[in-house]
Amino acid sequence: MTIATLPAADPSPGSAAAPDPAATDPAIRPHRGGYVLAWLGLVPFAAYIVLFLVLPTILALGSGLFDGDGNLTFDNLAALVDPVIVKVFGDTVWLSSATAVIGAVVGALVCWALLGLAETTLVRRTVDAAASVLAQFGGVMLAFAFIATIGTQGVLTLALRDAFGLELYANGPWIYELAGLFAPYIYFQVPLMVITFMPALAALKPQWAEANLTLGGTRGGFWAHIGLPVLAPAFLASLLLLFANAFSSYATAAALASQGAPIIPLQIRAALTSETVLGRENLAGALAFGMIIIVALAMWGYSAVQRRAARWQR
Repeated sequence: MTIATLPAADPSPGSAAAPDPAATDPAIRPHRGGYVLAWLGLVPFAAYIVLFLVLPTILALGSGLFDGDGNLTFDNLAALVDPVIVKVFGDTVWLSSATAVIGAVVGALVCWALLGLAETTLVRRTVDAAASVLAQFGGVMLAFAFIATIGTQGVLTLALRDAFGLELYANGPWIYELAGLFAPYIYFQVPLMVITFMPALAALKPQWAEANLTLGGTRGGFWAHIGLPVLAPAFLASLLLLFANAFSSYATAAALASQGAPIIPLQIRAALTSETVLGRENLAGALAFGMIIIVALAMWGYSAVQRRAARWQR
């Protein structure tokens, strides 16, 4: 006689269900103290976000949208359509866009060159470490490095003049103007692109290239029909991140262009520290409000594209 063991039927709504092991076993049941410790671990980061992101944003909105009596007003935003401010906004967007595109292209080429090297090789580790350091190398140190190298009395400037009779500043000291910000910005944009784009490039599966060759495809066909379409969202997300990074940069430009305000961050500084025109704090708030809108749009686009690119990095 053969006895067949039937699977247990699902408990009906009125019957008693089997107890959950996680609810009865103390070793499995999560402890409330663990949740508390986990939330306490976020306190330093939350305090940093509140002090250096949320609070400045609230102050910028308050000074730009409210008058001295605390009444809501849009008079301060009229400065955003002033021809001088519009031109400075345009120059800032142009500087950020140009350096973002150049940094993204050069950085992507560096990532492609490193793709054939293992992560444990000396060259790969050296480039990764250098990119991590140089992406954060800015401010007064970077400005001094460029002034000492290609300033009006820089080492390279004097060498070119003495050896070849080439005057870098025959038409004026452009390094202290808007044009002088291009090279320093590209200097830290390229390493940032290497950091952000290399994981996406490394996520390309070798099986895709092998399948392409098996089906009679070519190396160029792989990049045209598989590689580039897959990498396009990640490249666009990195490009938007580079734009936001350049648009909000202040320290390097402040150290180089100390006598003018060719970009919006320096216009905000001038509005807050001007010794000739007083009471321009509301103008600074309006300019900051305009910057917040542009950066928020860029970061929203970055987040949207990054979600799409993350599907290929799993």
